[in-house]
Order: sequence, then structure tokens, then C-alpha cells
Amino acid sequence: MKKIWLLGAMALFVSNATFAGDYLTNTNQNAAFLRMIARGASIDVDGAYSNPAGLSFLPKDGFYLSLTGQSAFQKRSISATTPLWTLGGKTTTREFEGKASAPIIPSFQGVYKKGDWTISTNFGITGGGGKASFNQGLPLFNSMITHLIDQVYKKKIHPDMYDINSAMDGKQYIFGLQLGLSYRIADWVSVYAGGRMNYFSGGYEGFLTAALYDKYWQSFPDNYRTLADIKLKCDQSGWGIAPILGTDFKFNKFNIGMKYEFKTNLNIENKTGEMEVNPEIIESKLGAYKEGVNTPSDVPAMFSAAVGYEFLPTLRATVEYHFFDDLNAGMADDRQKTLSHGTHEILVGAEWDATENLTFSGGFQNTDYGLSDKFQTDTSFSCDSYSLGFGARVDLTKGWSMDVAYFWTKYKDYTKTSASYNGTGYSGTDVYSRSNKVFGLSLNYQF
Repeated sequence: MKKIWLLGAMALFVSNATFAGDYLTNTNQNAAFLRMIARGASIDVDGAYSNPAGLSFLPKDGFYLSLTGQSAFQKRSISATTPLWTLGGKTTTREFEGKASAPIIPSFQGVYKKGDWTISTNFGITGGGGKASFNQGLPLFNSMITHLIDQVYKKKIHPDMYDINSAMDGKQYIFGLQLGLSYRIADWVSVYAGGRMNYFSGGYEGFLTAALYDKYWQSFPDNYRTLADIKLKCDQSGWGIAPILGTDFKFNKFNIGMKYEFKTNLNIENKTGEMEVNPEIIESKLGAYKEGVNTPSDVPAMFSAAVGYEFLPTLRATVEYHFFDDLNAGMADDRQKTLSHGTHEILVGAEWDATENLTFSGGFQNTDYGLSDKFQTDTSFSCDSYSLGFGARVDLTKGWSMDVAYFWTKYKDYTKTSASYNGTGYSGTDVYSRSNKVFGLSLNYQF
């Protein structure tokens, strides 16, 4: 019997960012962010990423170094409701769960200040991060296979006669190396100019088989047993550069930091190691993912503005705003055009010096994506959220200090209802859910 070959959108499967920030931007580059969140007015070593212009106001000349390790763990689930699961006239629900983990995420900030001039660098995973695995597959593929089997075999084979076994892994990392120079123009203002080179490394690997149960296939010729057999392995890479500008204003107890990161024009190129699909399907479904094909995956421009205020010598607070210009950052198939607006983030944080050597801090962040049903897919979905972070800084010696932090995110479920579920002609509803937690530790040294 003729085998059914179908891959659909498996090649779109990559892991979204498992951290704070936008779709392709991680704003947490130091444990100081995790413990306070609003760091856009920081005058500290972590400002090499969050407020580079403010580094010119560091109290002493010399070197400032910080090495951070973070661990992020995320669950993603899709609750899929449709008549397709039985094709017996009843609507049923199936649960699909994926896990994304990044046990060790390193980052580094380095600063050297001499008079009014400061040079700084930041290296870290500035986008994506970790590996996502759906060991039970995804409703997108299972529903498409079920529908196609029903169509090809003229309803002689029903869902209760076969088993679908599928799994897929996706990974996505954007490594960012930033370098720039700050200059204090006057006692109250400083400026920054620099850039970041972003290198994208990602890929996906998956399979799907649909096979008749033993009690059914034995009544057919041998080649009837396997109804579908799909395999794909593809790696992707690419790079781009984004200029960065910043300024910082310091007035008595106020400090105002602003930064603008230009868009990174990023095209990722396929290196396809395995693709077992019919040629007609390759041309109609997967032409964009053949060997050597380039796909746009721009890192959007970002604007941040923060106001910090020192209420007491031991008590400080910051309010911050982020905007990511997602509508003008190219995605595959112009997916960005389905968004209603770019991403808005509101951040608030405070820290209190309990003693000369111990500082406690906490913060809040609200993230509002411009999501739409057309933007959300099983292979790549996001949810609006709010996050809480808290932790402490401990001064170990005159030169050494340590930041420890915990960052937790609560996501709002997104419900998507379709009259034709994944193009099958049957109705269906997906409820997308996520959960996330991050632990971080930074070691800082000044000399």
C-alpha cells in the first residue's frame, strides 16, 4: 500500500526564549536583573548590558568584572479539543506537554573605567536558550495525519485502529557579543555608542510514525501496517550586527538611563541532514527548509527607558519601560504582520541595604505581546505574562561580591478556536499554557 508522507510545519519548531524579554531577546544577563528586574538605571557592572551609558558614573576607576550562571526550566502545554481524535461524532480533548530546560546559561560583563571614558563588553545568550522537547508530539501533526489517513483510506481505517508515535526536539541559541564606549560629557550626563554581534545556532529533529495495531494489520498485506513514516533533522545558523546607542542623566537622587538597540538583520541558513518525505510534499510544504535556504529571523529593535530614585542612602527604586518593534522585524512567511502591536514591558524594582555587606531586592515585570490567532502555532506560541524576582547581594570582601536570585513567571493562557482545525475541515480549540522559573548566581570582582 502507498505510504502517506506528511511533515507540515515541523520545520518551524524551535524553542522560544525561556527568559525575560521579547520573542528573540533575553534581557536577563546578570543575576542582579533576576533579583531586582528593573536595572535600566543601574550604575554597576551589570550596566554593561542594561545601562552602558551609566557606567561613566561608576565611583572608582579600574576594572569591574562579573560572571553569571543561570538555570532556566519551562513547561509548555497544549490542550487540544476536536472531533478528530475519535472521528466517531464525539469531541474529546488530548493533552500535549513539552519541557524546555537550560541547566547552565553563562554570561559575562567586563568594564574598564579611566576618568571620563569607560569601555565595556557583554557576552551571553541574548536570545532563545535551551532545548524544548515534546515527547508526545504536537496536535498539529497528529491531527493532520489523522485527517489524511481518513481521506486516503476512505474511512476504512479509524483512529482506534492505529497508533501515532511522534516526538520532536527544538533548540535555539543567539549568542551575543557586545562592545562599546561610554563618555561622561559633564557631571550630569554621559553617552554610549557600541554594537552587538549576534550569532544564531539552532535546529530541530523529529519523527512521526502511524502504524496499525497488530490485530488489524495482520488482515492486510504487510505493507499496510505502516501508514506514515516521517523523519527530519535540520540545523540552522546565521549572524548579524546591531548598533547600540545610550545616554544617562544623573540629577541629585535621580538617575535616568535610556538605550536604543537597532534591529539585527538576521537570516538563518538551513543545513538539512535528513528529510524523508515525498518530493511533491517537499516542494509544496517544505521548500523554505531545504538545504541552503535562508529564512528571515530578525532580532527586533528595542528601546528602554528607566528612572531610578534614591529615597534613602540604603533604599533605592527604579521604574522602567521596554518596547520591542516586532512589527518591523522579519519572520518566516512575514508572520510578524499578524501581530497587533510590538511588545510592551513595564518593570519595577527596589533594593534595600540591610547592612553594609548585605542588600535585599525584589521586582515585578509585566509583558504584553501583540498576539493574534494567526501568529500562534503549536510549533511556536507565546503568552502574555507577569514575573516576580527577588534575591540578595552579599559583599564577600572589599573586591568580591555575589548576587543570588530567583525569577518566576506566571503566564496567561491563550485560547485559539478554529473552524477548520489545522486545515482539516473539522472544528477545534487549542489552549496554550506555559510556566517558567529561573535561578541565578553572579560573582563580581572589582580592582
